[in-house]
Amino acid sequence: MTLNHHSNAVCLCPLDGVIETIGKKWTLLLVNEIGNHGSLRYNDLLEELKGISPSTLASMLKELQKEDIISREAFNEIPPRVEYTLTKRGKELRTAIIPILKWATKKGNFKMHCNCSLLK
Repeated sequence: MTLNHHSNAVCLCPLDGVIETIGKKWTLLLVNEIGNHGSLRYNDLLEELKGISPSTLASMLKELQKEDIISREAFNEIPPRVEYTLTKRGKELRTAIIPILKWATKKGNFKMHCNCSLLK
């Protein structure tokens, strides 16, 4: 299908399947928070994101790993230590959402879902 006469037309087909993941409440917040810090542990994420339940966080982390947005690194230490970082794909997603975050901030009447320890 040619859209030459519609210069602002954008095909949304590449979002098929992706939108189910990035459209979930915590996905973009998780991606941004991990991106802000470089890497975070599970309990740090619980602390940073106000209101996320432990079970929701665990399922979101698994889903984002499956989608190759974040990676999980387990260290062979006692006590065990696991850190989450963005993959190349996750970094690209974060770069893509930063303009949306900035746009949403201008709106002004938003509810904070994070503790944003970096902003304190």
